[in-house]
Amino acid sequence: MHIPPRVLTVAGSDSGGGAGIQADLKTMLALGTHGMSVLTAVTAQNSLGVQGAWDLPAEAVRAQFRSVVDDIGAQAVKTGMLSSAELVETVAELLAGLRVPVVVDPVGVSKHGDALLAATALDAVRGALLPTATVATPNLDEVAQLTGVRVEEEADMRRAAEAILDFGPRWALIKGGHLTAGRGSGDSAVDLLTDGTEEHWLRAPRHDNRHTHGTGCTLASALAAQLAKGDTVPQAAAAAKAYVTGALAAGFRLGAGIGPVDHGWRWRGAH
Repeated sequence: MHIPPRVLTVAGSDSGGGAGIQADLKTMLALGTHGMSVLTAVTAQNSLGVQGAWDLPAEAVRAQFRSVVDDIGAQAVKTGMLSSAELVETVAELLAGLRVPVVVDPVGVSKHGDALLAATALDAVRGALLPTATVATPNLDEVAQLTGVRVEEEADMRRAAEAILDFGPRWALIKGGHLTAGRGSGDSAVDLLTDGTEEHWLRAPRHDNRHTHGTGCTLASALAAQLAKGDTVPQAAAAAKAYVTGALAAGFRLGAGIGPVDHGWRWRGAH
């Protein structure tokens, strides 16, 4: 009997299916792993934005986590939307007891610019959550929110990574997709993976497609899935970058706003 690697996502629900728990589970399945979930929040969300968000009680988050981990176990964990200091601290405490890779996506705002992290939770992310991370995967807005470092061009990404690593993750993956083309990145989307000693610059062609909802969740989940399968961090990051690049290229229109990346792009291409 083949048992796939098990990956746990601790994140919020996106009712539109493009990001959050839904994106995580689709990604994990697409990459050959068994996805499991701890729901932290429910959002009313579609292609136009977030119309409402409701946190789950900390005890509900703790109970879900213990239920899954104590019985089924996990070979990697990914965190996403943790909107309050209480939830951040609760999840950080739970993660501190694990001995598996942890990918922390410090979600700050949605693709549409809606705040998903309370300002009062920033200190908890810095002091409690980031130190549990094997890899932290902030985008440039999240780097600025957490560290004050503003990345204007590719050369600034090293400074951003150093600032994130100061909070304790073993690796930082600084996502440069928001860099304006031509500001040191040419026509490629560039990310920097570093542990402060070795550097890996991950480049992929930019795609002229506005339907990019769920990109960050998808990359972090792909990274966790690859780590669960036994990849090293650099191997996992390269594979995750390749997967999300294909998903971005295949992103499709849904509703009247920004559509999602296509988590099933490899399957659809094969058929």
